[in-house]
Amino acid sequence: MDFGINIAPGATAWETVARAEALGFTDAWFIDSQLLNADLFVVMAACAMKTTRIRLGTGMLIPSNRLAPVAANALASLNKLAPGRIRFGVATGFTARRTMGQDAIRLADLAHYVETVEGLLAGRTVAWRHDGAVRPIRFLDPELDLINIADPIPTLVSALGPKIKALTARLGAGFVVPIKDVEGATAHLRAMQDEWQKAGRDPATLYAVASAGGMVLRDGEDWGSARAIDQAGPQAVMVLHDHAEAAASGKTIGLRIPPALEDAARAFGAIYEAYTPADARYLSVHKGHLMVVRPEERHLVTGEMIRTMTFSGRKDELRARIRTLRDAGYRQFSTHVRYGQPTMLDDWAEVIAGV
Repeated sequence: MDFGINIAPGATAWETVARAEALGFTDAWFIDSQLLNADLFVVMAACAMKTTRIRLGTGMLIPSNRLAPVAANALASLNKLAPGRIRFGVATGFTARRTMGQDAIRLADLAHYVETVEGLLAGRTVAWRHDGAVRPIRFLDPELDLINIADPIPTLVSALGPKIKALTARLGAGFVVPIKDVEGATAHLRAMQDEWQKAGRDPATLYAVASAGGMVLRDGEDWGSARAIDQAGPQAVMVLHDHAEAAASGKTIGLRIPPALEDAARAFGAIYEAYTPADARYLSVHKGHLMVVRPEERHLVTGEMIRTMTFSGRKDELRARIRTLRDAGYRQFSTHVRYGQPTMLDDWAEVIAGV
């Protein structure tokens, strides 16, 4: 089984990634949120120069952020720096879109984007649809050796719903899904395997990544400790953010509020309604996404929220869960290493060493 980390790109991310490589992690995934983090391609280039083995992936690239030929060029440029170590992870968008007041892109646009990028990276001339016209484009000078389109760059799609799972199977792409528990993760994998078979593909060829957000509890540590809130809280509060936005606008990524968290959801709803300006509350609700718990919401993050909404636990518990994911068919387990929490890397390294 492969093991990855997910990080928010920043100028010193290469230090974390180099350390991850030394600790035995196989993959590093870089969040694409243009108004929150540093540019992932700039940071990936630095990581490419400071590492030799670990694979580097966009996790996940949002098509609306860059024209398809620009993204293909960036991937091919990275592939020159780190031949065979680049991964093209792509999704329809959540916070990267919401920070601009936009919803996720259409699946048809995602499909065209992926097919364009893949075609260019394969050295083909592709029919690119842009500004209401379709034009043939291709890399004009690959023989000058400024980029690398010889070594393959696998595509992986973040696929939560049934329609995007079907699209992933049609594209023959790898499968990435955010998880919080083994049961949900297994259900997602079974659904994806079904779509894979419907597309006429061998389930054994599906590369599935379970992408988790949580933390490693120490012996005797409470689920609601300050450390747990700092490390797992940013993942847990996403359910409150999504619930509040869904109530206000109908936009949702489908996170469900468990009965035990309904009071917290109502309390955060009042906080959300107080954000200004009223027509751009997204400027506040997505601040610090997957990096920090904001001061006004910290009191709502409880041990129960961390236990039920994140992939957290003690080392032996986490190892057992990861083994179950591996046996179910997941090929990679990847976990967030939170901004400002460097010890998380060592904690998770100890977990995976025992899997």
